[in-house]
Amino acid sequence: MFISEAYAQTAAGGDPTTAVFMQMLPLILIVVVFYFFLIRPQQQARKRHMEMIANLKRGDVVVTSGGFIGKIKSVQDDEARVELAPNVEVRVVRGTIAEVRGKTDPAPANDSKPE
Repeated sequence: MFISEAYAQTAAGGDPTTAVFMQMLPLILIVVVFYFFLIRPQQQARKRHMEMIANLKRGDVVVTSGGFIGKIKSVQDDEARVELAPNVEVRVVRGTIAEVRGKTDPAPANDSKPE
């Protein structure tokens, strides 16, 4: 009786597709930020780790994920033999090698030693 009926209206001159886009914009920005700050760096770190594991060779000084430091004696398909101390060798899965500390370079074959 005393209350007039109210009808829903869009804003004057407003386009409904623009309103939907403006509501989705924060969600799109969050996805972009997550990609550049979380997902992409993690993918790059994994790629570097896989390349490091693929390039392991005999004589490299490595650190395992358990914290052991040793020298690689041999490398098979999915594992490596690591010498932790003289006459102490362990077999480790290649994926558990966290870091290569020292890469060995082949010694020159015919060069004389510097004096």
